[in-house]
Amino acid sequence: MATKKKTSKPTTKKEKELQQMVENLEENMRRIEEEKQLEEEIKDKKQAIKEDLQSQLISQNKFGKQFDDMIDDYLYFVELKERLQHDIDINGIRYKTTGGNGFTTYKPNESHERLLKTNGQMLTILEKLDLKAPDEGPKEGEGDDLL
Repeated sequence: MATKKKTSKPTTKKEKELQQMVENLEENMRRIEEEKQLEEEIKDKKQAIKEDLQSQLISQNKFGKQFDDMIDDYLYFVELKERLQHDIDINGIRYKTTGGNGFTTYKPNESHERLLKTNGQMLTILEKLDLKAPDEGPKEGEGDDLL
């Protein structure tokens, strides 16, 4: 008597592999969209800050390429700060990792320490230029309501 070949297990295994691949692709697409949105937000923020800092320098009668270069350095740190904050938002202050021995441990997110150093550099640049941090306006929910 001939036996039937059982193909249900390989199909199920292949289906699971394909499903995992689809989930990975969807996750990657989501991350790409988030990255595009972050890029646009950073671009807008940098432009607003650049205009504000340049107007402060003009009002102080400070002109020259050295000032423009320092503003560019400040804008680099603005972008770096935003990316570090985004990383902390996604991964948290501590993240879970598996060591070489197979044990799961928690490690501090280096973005947190780098964010503190970046903020310090930004403040130093503003201090050297004798400028103040641009006002980002009232946050959502805040305002000048008199009630």
